[in-house]
Amino acid sequence: MSEALPLLALTMGLMSSFHCIGMCGPIALALPTHKKDKFQQLVGLVAYNGGRTLTYASLGLVLGAAGSALVWVGYFRYLSILSGAIMLIYVLWPKKLEAYLHVPRFWQHMIQAVKKKMSTVLRSRNPASFVLLGMLNGLLPCGMIYLALMSSLATGSMTGGAIYMLAFGIGTLPAMLAVGFFRQLITPALRSQMHRLTPIVIGLTGALLVIRGIMIQYPSNVTGNNTEITICHGK
Repeated sequence: MSEALPLLALTMGLMSSFHCIGMCGPIALALPTHKKDKFQQLVGLVAYNGGRTLTYASLGLVLGAAGSALVWVGYFRYLSILSGAIMLIYVLWPKKLEAYLHVPRFWQHMIQAVKKKMSTVLRSRNPASFVLLGMLNGLLPCGMIYLALMSSLATGSMTGGAIYMLAFGIGTLPAMLAVGFFRQLITPALRSQMHRLTPIVIGLTGALLVIRGIMIQYPSNVTGNNTEITICHGK
């Protein structure tokens, strides 16, 4: 069942990428590559989106490690069920969930610092700075990213969390690359259609996490009273 999570992450990234166009697309369009040839534009966009995906994978690695700790203490099944339940609540009652979720003040200060750094990096003409810009952009708040990170936490392993977020980031690449070359084809109607499909993928992921949590069985302890000792009798 866990093998399906990366595929769902890839699909979630693809569907949510049309939301990303509205949030992150303007940054991609602001890259100082519009006066260069198509190859240089492609390199700049790949570097920017590669940096963004790298941040996602790194965050998934950290949260996957936290999830693995819960596996050791025996609370992983509850983590999986809780993560899936929150995703289902987001699909069914998004406004109610958003009313209870608030960005902590320290996180707001960090976001402002990230945005300030991004504005400085954006003025650089060095292609390597595009990677840094993408990495910083991956730290900006986004509801879809938070849901994906919650799923990476529920993978219960560092590798699983990193792979999940890597797949999510790869899923966002087609639309984010296309916005730099074929933005006229990504119409509001297309974005609206894809946006309607996103809750379906989120709901499937949430249901999978809940079912997996319910099906997890921990091995029962074997007591010393049930242990039989074989005695060999020699002649």
